[in-house]
Amino acid sequence: MERRAFRVSGFAMLGVLLILIAAAVAAANKLAEAPGTGLVVLLSLVAALVVSGFTVVNPNEARVMQFFGRYVGTIVDAGFHWTVPLSAKRRMSRRVRNFETDRLKVSDADGNPVEIAAVVVWRVVDTFKASFGVDDHISYVAVQSEAAVRHLATSYPYESHDDGRSSLREGNVVSEELTVELGERIALAGVEVLESRITHLAYAPEIAQAMLARQQASAIVGARYKIVEGAVGMVQNALERLGELQVVELDEERKAQMVANLLVVLCGDRNVQPVVNTGTLYA
Repeated sequence: MERRAFRVSGFAMLGVLLILIAAAVAAANKLAEAPGTGLVVLLSLVAALVVSGFTVVNPNEARVMQFFGRYVGTIVDAGFHWTVPLSAKRRMSRRVRNFETDRLKVSDADGNPVEIAAVVVWRVVDTFKASFGVDDHISYVAVQSEAAVRHLATSYPYESHDDGRSSLREGNVVSEELTVELGERIALAGVEVLESRITHLAYAPEIAQAMLARQQASAIVGARYKIVEGAVGMVQNALERLGELQVVELDEERKAQMVANLLVVLCGDRNVQPVVNTGTLYA
């Protein structure tokens, strides 16, 4: 797990370094004999050790510290710091990043080939796991994102023809599930998924035309159903109003004829030509 590394103010240690340099220069000037030379060498080595401990951390970045292969902590506070000398300092970005997958061609839950792509917004929250849990956390996120998108596409149909069944076109449901699944996949790399969205969704070119015709047919059938439903309600209302107001009394045969005529007028997709009856209802 990530832990905080030892650190002190870099400016304070810079003052110590200047004092050591001044002491080494003074010793070199005043002591020309062999014992003095040893003191100069010692002060120079100490100064070199102090220099190796300086590091600068930018905002929303971190430094992962290793001392001869051992993890000794992470510095996450921005500024000028001094830490363990002779330690390796690996830069790790903690900024928010986004990754967009390529357009993947997969089969949906109904077996139809579709093209799908998604964008994933993520950031590093555990520098220890990101550095040592996986070989390359950026590449790991990219591969796992594509794997999660493929799995999601095979779990849902492109469009749902049954009530209560979710489809890939329902962005909120699909995005939420993709975020949860991807978060579980890349938790090993110390990465948090902030958001994921489907950016491209379409049938594969080889079936796109056939599926378009199917969608058009479904739309026409749905429209016709609404027209017939509305027409039946209007005819029923007309018959009830005629009966309540006692405008005319119709037998069952005339009611059936009136219903047929009204349905033809209301449901037809062309303008009808009215015929005026100048005789009686039975002529």
